[in-house]
Amino acid sequence: MSSNNSFLNKKELLEMGFASFGNNVLISRKASFYGADKMNIGDNVRIDDFCILSGNITLGSNIHISAYSALYGAFGIELKDYSGISPRCTLFSASDDFSGDSLIGPLVAEEFQKIIGGKIILEKYSQLGANTIVLPNCTIKEGSVTGSMTLVTRTLDAWKIFHGIPAKYIKERKKNLLNFIK
Repeated sequence: MSSNNSFLNKKELLEMGFASFGNNVLISRKASFYGADKMNIGDNVRIDDFCILSGNITLGSNIHISAYSALYGAFGIELKDYSGISPRCTLFSASDDFSGDSLIGPLVAEEFQKIIGGKIILEKYSQLGANTIVLPNCTIKEGSVTGSMTLVTRTLDAWKIFHGIPAKYIKERKKNLLNFIK
């Protein structure tokens, strides 16, 4: 199989039933989608092997989602232009409550569950390092990045580098990087 056959063609993209998709969209045949009718995809987007996308997801343009990443968008996930996700990242817009006050899992009756949720947003030029986990109701502000194996539990300020469990500020990120895009 040639590399051209590794990605869905335009006819197959239409058959997936996305709410919308732009030009130059490369989606691996090995990626999985649940609720594609609630997903909007911009131009120049690539989604690699073994990714899982589920729920309300909006992808801007010039975005790369690396292999083995999962986006669970029950409460919404939005990636704005030039943002990206490195391998093995997981974004949870909804999560079971692990406080001990409820039962956990999709097979438990709703009256015994407590779901915590909120939209996740990656603003322009932001990037998640490998194995980053983002919890519900967090925004990665413009130009910010996480180092590998970071746990994001709150909104991260613009143009900064964060790393750790939970995410801690490391240093400023240079805004002159935008000169490469213009």
